[in-house]
Amino acid sequence: MRADALLSAAEALPYAELSEITAGRGLVVVAPHPDDESLGCGGLIAQSRARGWPVRLVVVSDGVGSHPNSASYPPARLRALREAETLAAARALGLGAEHVRFLRLPDRSVPSTGPEAEAAAGAIAAAARECGAGALFVTWAHDPHCDHQACAALAGLALRHLEGVRLFAYPVWGWSLPAETEVGPGPDGVRLDVTGQLAAKAAAIAAHRSQTTDLIVDDPNGFRLDAAMLARFARPFEIFLKVHP
Repeated sequence: MRADALLSAAEALPYAELSEITAGRGLVVVAPHPDDESLGCGGLIAQSRARGWPVRLVVVSDGVGSHPNSASYPPARLRALREAETLAAARALGLGAEHVRFLRLPDRSVPSTGPEAEAAAGAIAAAARECGAGALFVTWAHDPHCDHQACAALAGLALRHLEGVRLFAYPVWGWSLPAETEVGPGPDGVRLDVTGQLAAKAAAIAAHRSQTTDLIVDDPNGFRLDAAMLARFARPFEIFLKVHP
């Protein structure tokens, strides 16, 4: 199926209750970069925490590729900033810092195979066991970003160490795929109604100031989420595609 047709169909997937999606258990969100968790799963996290369900967030890359030419925010300082922003976003969603893990793999070079990938998959699996996860959420394998694709592979590796855990994908950059891109069969998945969590989700996204404002002004090629992308993730639902390993 073409990307435009699949994503259009995904926007009309049936709604499911949170308890149906996670089997009433905890969940793990895998974010390739700081901010992906808020964009794709902010409502999911906030709704789970409001119900008192355990959540773990695993941020895979160090995020320093967003502003590679900034003199005021060299890599170590930018990494610290992006991690602080993530913790602030997590707080807005009801998630404590003790339940966020940063793997600090290199932005734009997250591995999908080899010893580092196996270690990252082990960390994801450990987070799932720690919270009694019924579901694992990761970026869509067709997202046009190498780290998003690598994280989809890492989640698949982690699943080998887990039993009875469902795997779901959330599109982030998939919306920017050329319309004619072939992305496989039609969507199988659900939508989650996050109307009641929109304020918390907006606060979480806004906490990523380095990605949503001109906080860093000395890198003209630095990344910034545009208005169209922010509007897409302000809708009253989130999309979760079932992954069948």
